[in-house]
Amino acid sequence: MLFRITNLRTPVELPERSLSAEIARRLEMPLDDLASLKILRKSLDARTRHRMEYVYSLTLSIPDAKADSPPFADGMDIAPWTPPTFDDPEPGSNPLPHRPVIVGSGPAGLLAGYFLALRGYRPIIIERGQAVRERVPAIRLFDSGGEHDNENNYLFGEGGAGCFSDGKLTCRITGPDVDWVLQSFVDCGGRPSLVYENRPHLGSNKLPLICRNYRRKIEALGGEYRFGCRLEGLRFQDGRLQGLETSSGFIESSVCVLAVGHSARDTYEMLLKTGLPLKQKAFQLGLRIEQPQEIVNQRKYGGDEDYLQLLGAADYSLIAKGQKDLFTFCMCAGGIVIPSVSEPNMYCSNGMSNSRHDTPFANSGLVVTLEPHEFGSSHPLAGMHVQRHYESLAFQMTGGDYEAPVQRAQDFLADRTPSPTEQLPSSYERGTKARNLSAVLPPSILKAMKAGLPIMDTQWRGDFLEDAVLVGPEMRGSSPVRIDRDPATFEIPSLPGVYPIGEGAGYAGGIVTAAVDGLRAARKIIAKHRCPDA
Repeated sequence: MLFRITNLRTPVELPERSLSAEIARRLEMPLDDLASLKILRKSLDARTRHRMEYVYSLTLSIPDAKADSPPFADGMDIAPWTPPTFDDPEPGSNPLPHRPVIVGSGPAGLLAGYFLALRGYRPIIIERGQAVRERVPAIRLFDSGGEHDNENNYLFGEGGAGCFSDGKLTCRITGPDVDWVLQSFVDCGGRPSLVYENRPHLGSNKLPLICRNYRRKIEALGGEYRFGCRLEGLRFQDGRLQGLETSSGFIESSVCVLAVGHSARDTYEMLLKTGLPLKQKAFQLGLRIEQPQEIVNQRKYGGDEDYLQLLGAADYSLIAKGQKDLFTFCMCAGGIVIPSVSEPNMYCSNGMSNSRHDTPFANSGLVVTLEPHEFGSSHPLAGMHVQRHYESLAFQMTGGDYEAPVQRAQDFLADRTPSPTEQLPSSYERGTKARNLSAVLPPSILKAMKAGLPIMDTQWRGDFLEDAVLVGPEMRGSSPVRIDRDPATFEIPSLPGVYPIGEGAGYAGGIVTAAVDGLRAARKIIAKHRCPDA
């Protein structure tokens, strides 16, 4: 009989390999009876600085002879458990004369393509950028001062924006779809513990390999990648999709999965002209904060070197409640600030960290939600226009060479314009220039940040801002656009066969949620259509 154990607490010093023996001791059961032990979730309770604990949720199969009286141990909850089932639909009856086409190879498109490939649908994945092998040197060239490549950069290319945005797999949703996605990451090269860690982190250095492994599996199953292939139009006849106009020619298909990502602004403009139902959506924007990682470690571990060795570079998550909440986002322990630039002559910041978390800097987004009524226009792409406006200002104020505008946090709060020659510590590789960052934020966001930062500083007893440098702007936390779709079919009601998914369509906010959205869209396609003919 299967049981679930929750609220199992152990000192962080107890290695995971010793967990079975510890549970056997607490349950007063033979160790051999725990052979079926499986970890469902593992999280860190760091509320008490000098007594940190791991909190586990596990499953355990107990022999039937003992199941009538399940064991009990103080502090743990044990109850019979039936695992939720994964929805794996039978193929539908509708003919599919051509292979489905997926636009974009980010997490949403990747998982849609992977699931379709596993089920025999041999998808075609088109990607405007290049494969990771060509993408990495292009990014390195830009970081060292090279020209911006409009098609192959931090945001466009195999793996999408997620491939070089730290690889955090934190997700607020749970269930068998999330479990399936996380297991697929493991199958493609991620460490096994990804499936149960509360805040799993792949690292930007690991993601290219994982993306490549997905591609190899998809291609081995009959799928096809076409790099350097940009979507330029959709062709319809009598309201039904006939195919895709691309920079590499026309592709016939009656099924198109739009996984374009949150930064394909030219694609948004094309889709709007084509007649797709785009509408405004609230999005998050603000600045990025950078601090010495040592300060963050001290705050969390209190100078305990043993904890630092066991747990690695410390992270944090903060929120300042107010008329508009200010909250941290995409915290990168031991990381670097990177450019998040998809168009020329604009600047936007982001953060990443490798799996080792070994730089002397910590950075995090500091963002506030901007609502559609604050966009200043009823145009469906008004939020995108807001992004462009402030990113253009940020580019111009540093002299037009993709340097990052920076400012001491204390000077930002006091509205003190820094000396243009002031040199501030930062991990940003292309260089920085001290500027007044008030100019790169909408008024309501500026007000919320100036109200919220002192609250965060109080939460840290004055340590949060003491040595902090702000970098701006941060505008790519989510999409400012939603493409309407039917919640039951994932298709655009007026344009059947078109499936908008992921962050770019306004239905996800991170790697895992985007991947789950892609998985679910693939299921909808399978449930409706039988496999295309060979």
